Amino acid sequence: MKKFLALVMAGCMALSLAACGGASASSAATAESTSTEATAESSSGSKTDVAFVTDVGNIDDQSFNQYTWQGVQDFCNANGLNANYYRPTEDSDAARLEQMDNAVNDGAKAIVVAGYLFGTSITEAQTKYPDVQFLALDVATTDLSADGSAQPGTNTALITYKEEQAGYLAGYAAVYDGYKELGFLGGMAVPAVIRYGYGFVQGADAAAKELGVNDVNIKYWYSGGFAATDEVKNKMDGWYSEGTEVVFACGGPVCQSCDAAAQANGGKMIGVDVDQSGQFDTVITSAMKALANSVNVALTDAMNNGWKFSEAYAGKQTVLGAAEDCVGLPMETSKFTNFTQEQYDTLYQEIVDGTLVVDDSFDTAVTPAVTNVTVDYQS
Repeated sequence: MKKFLALVMAGCMALSLAACGGASASSAATAESTSTEATAESSSGSKTDVAFVTDVGNIDDQSFNQYTWQGVQDFCNANGLNANYYRPTEDSDAARLEQMDNAVNDGAKAIVVAGYLFGTSITEAQTKYPDVQFLALDVATTDLSADGSAQPGTNTALITYKEEQAGYLAGYAAVYDGYKELGFLGGMAVPAVIRYGYGFVQGADAAAKELGVNDVNIKYWYSGGFAATDEVKNKMDGWYSEGTEVVFACGGPVCQSCDAAAQANGGKMIGVDVDQSGQFDTVITSAMKALANSVNVALTDAMNNGWKFSEAYAGKQTVLGAAEDCVGLPMETSKFTNFTQEQYDTLYQEIVDGTLVVDDSFDTAVTPAVTNVTVDYQS
């Protein structure tokens, strides 16, 4: 766990990165200070050794783009390689492919992307560039084509996460810390979001059972999208005004709407994917994925294998969790009053060694079995 916490703090330091202008269709958008350092140390001779293609956001989004880019930079700086990021001009497969083309033309040996929206473009790019290694975070095999039939090539590594474990830790910690009126706000009901929510319910129920209480309530709702909207804020205003104390806001920008409602009503929030305590004052903890660590582990595997993924990653979807130190809570920045580091470490180790198994279902028609909490599934 010390390793995970160190990675979390390194990620938090990334919040100071300065944003650059949007990339043109023919050039990389590069963080100047980091690019200069990498170029000075690089002996590869390539303009780009490892490329990161962003989604529609930028590398200072305090979310997937920023933390994945941090992982790429750290890896390249440690290995004397050049890192550049490439930002699509619009939210389309064609624009994403265009930036992959640009990265390859600049000499990229590996291209890193993050998010399920890259599924279709990765499917095309892996065939077009068989000698380039593609690392796709939070992209499942089912994301590669509309009918789910496409498969990752031997030059593609897909990494997804055991979100249910991070959600469990957040739910357990919240109840053990004394919160009894909880909420789960999901964006779109995609597998990753569903797993976060189901883990959250299981963790809350486990803590309630251990504490011998049965008056813990959870409001549960999917907004149907990831955008920050008045509808989401109004919904959260209603929850907080009715007594909800803390909401696990799971779904990108929807966190902004939840935070606005929490501020207006004196409520609290649990962040998602990365440590959001530096972004929102209402955050008491965050259910995290160690994105930078994932990048380092997979790219090191490829580099040490002659810039080809080994059998551990090549042509498959690898699911990382607590055992790989790739999910968890940022305890050093969490605002708990009762839940301790010692309790967290014990719980985490139980997940690592398999003593504690968290249900990883992601079917909206299935709900986790509970004994000590009441869940209000709202439409």
